[in-house]
Amino acid sequence: MLEASLGTNFSHSTFVFRGFPALQKHRRLLALPFSASYLTVLLGNSLLVYVIRSVESLHSPMYLLICTLCVVDVLVVTAIIPNMLLSFLFDWDEISLAGCLTQMFFTHFLSSLESTLLLAMALDRYVAICQPMRYAKIIDSSMFVKLLLFTLVRSGSIMATLVGLAGSLRFCGSNAIRHCYCDHMALVSLACDGTEKNSAGGLAVIVCFVGVDIPLIFFSYMKILSVVLRTAAAGENRWKAFHTCGTHLIVMMCFYLVGSVTFLSHNLNDPIPTDVNTLMGLLYILFPATVNPVIYGVRTKEIRNGFFRIFKVQVKNMMTVKVSPAGTGQT
Repeated sequence: MLEASLGTNFSHSTFVFRGFPALQKHRRLLALPFSASYLTVLLGNSLLVYVIRSVESLHSPMYLLICTLCVVDVLVVTAIIPNMLLSFLFDWDEISLAGCLTQMFFTHFLSSLESTLLLAMALDRYVAICQPMRYAKIIDSSMFVKLLLFTLVRSGSIMATLVGLAGSLRFCGSNAIRHCYCDHMALVSLACDGTEKNSAGGLAVIVCFVGVDIPLIFFSYMKILSVVLRTAAAGENRWKAFHTCGTHLIVMMCFYLVGSVTFLSHNLNDPIPTDVNTLMGLLYILFPATVNPVIYGVRTKEIRNGFFRIFKVQVKNMMTVKVSPAGTGQT
């Protein structure tokens, strides 16, 4: 009643998550698949980072980019899943406006970092395969410093502006966020102010990342594929090249497609059911983080060999430790 009397002078300082409203009676069961997904992401990406760091032959630009991608995947999932699980298990649904804006920034910032890393990996492979003689000259430490600065400036400035616009709004109506985490437009849709600038900011994100990164990634892989198919003599090698490039493109397109739909659904007032929109928003975060260790780890021969090398060394050391006491006792 107090909110109604204060009208537009009132603004909520806390919000409540209302993701999956049709499944409210089964909230605790929802924790099971998302807990399993979170553990899979942690184990898969951490193992890949460990292998790349431990094997010196993998300390090349491409594998360092994969290692960075794994770290980003773990961070972006950690930004939303633990809090979401607490909500499912213990009904801890509330979040402050400051906490919501902080989560929003890191979620979108890290997702945009992933987009830039995918672009950098595609360009790295393009130079390595299409311009092999110039690879060492183009892909060097200075190039990585420039890429890092470009990534931080582009992602940081755009996402800080997006969050700043959302933080300047007044929320005098409902404080129920129809999502499981602080998605930008899910929060903005609750504002009682005009949200034209926020909608424009959401579209700017689509243009800056999807509109720029996707064409460059697609062009890079098409050039890679054309070069490999021209030089591959055997049909099996051609199929392997096509399968590898195709798999990478499918994973990337799913990442960008789902992310674009979740952004645009609010901007275009598309009546997507809340449960579906929430699931898509979570898949946008979870799907790449889950499959990237498989795509870039299990299916990469050098990383796979590095893992088996480490595994053999560990087994050998364990066997040595177990045998040593017995041998000592006999002397």
